[in-house]
Amino acid sequence: MLLGNWKKLKAAGVVGMNRRNVDYIMAYNPRHLYPMVDDKLHTKWLAVKAGIAVPELYQVIEIEHQIRDIETRLAPLHDFVIKPAHGSGGDGILVITGRRKQRYVKTNGDVITLAELKHHVSNTLSGMYSLGGHADKAIIEYRVKFDPLFQAISYQGVPDVRLIIFQGYPVMAMVRLPTRQSEGKANLHQGAVGVGINLATGITGHGVLHNDVVEHHPDTTNVVAGLQIPEWDTMLTLAARCYEMTGLGYVGVDIILDHERGPLILELNARPGLNIQIANDHGLLPRLREIEDRVAEKGKPEGIDDRVAFVKEAFAN
Repeated sequence: MLLGNWKKLKAAGVVGMNRRNVDYIMAYNPRHLYPMVDDKLHTKWLAVKAGIAVPELYQVIEIEHQIRDIETRLAPLHDFVIKPAHGSGGDGILVITGRRKQRYVKTNGDVITLAELKHHVSNTLSGMYSLGGHADKAIIEYRVKFDPLFQAISYQGVPDVRLIIFQGYPVMAMVRLPTRQSEGKANLHQGAVGVGINLATGITGHGVLHNDVVEHHPDTTNVVAGLQIPEWDTMLTLAARCYEMTGLGYVGVDIILDHERGPLILELNARPGLNIQIANDHGLLPRLREIEDRVAEKGKPEGIDDRVAFVKEAFAN
């Protein structure tokens, strides 16, 4: 049975973790470039320098002493996000949507005190949420107001669009929808729904929840297919530009659609997950090999517009 399943996956061109790690991450992502994406603050600075839109940076808390006057630092802000610079999987992200007297209101309507907020920042600096548990920084930035388009198929949190970029070419995409189970986070491992997106049209297909194909959002019960993602060409171009920005050949780019500011690069991932293949009902391998052949044939890098135009024609689901 297992052998039969493996043969089916291989025939479908599904990339497994070992192949992804050896043939693509190790082969195309030089180790010395990892800090560009593992450090969200570094990524933000690179994006700003490259003229790529990101959520506005308000403050950076680097040492415990700075926590003492955090109330003053936050005074001009009605809503904001606090996140660890080296966090992963959405851990340690605190989203404040407003204030209620001397307290801060979270996405789910709960309120926390200033002391609780300070404690959260202190935990962030200690490395509680960072990769490897190392000392970290706390980033305070603009809270994205997601496009109302997603309200019918999202629970509390902010959906984002994940694109896999290979040698500067977008090869696969999905939108990640927060659920009650994921506690409003757009993280598939915590129970968010991943919904495949047609690269040519920007229209959503079916979804995946814990490796199972789904047609409806588990909380809102609304159909997830048939949604036209706004500014799709802009998103493809933004994601493709991250290749020049970082030099990483195989990278996941997370884009958020703000209803006031449009598409914003949220973060990058040098080790993007593989469930995107289930969400799109396609294996990555044929697309990755086609890009390798095209790069070898061209003999020189194509421009961003040419890369986007190519994938829209070649990888229309």
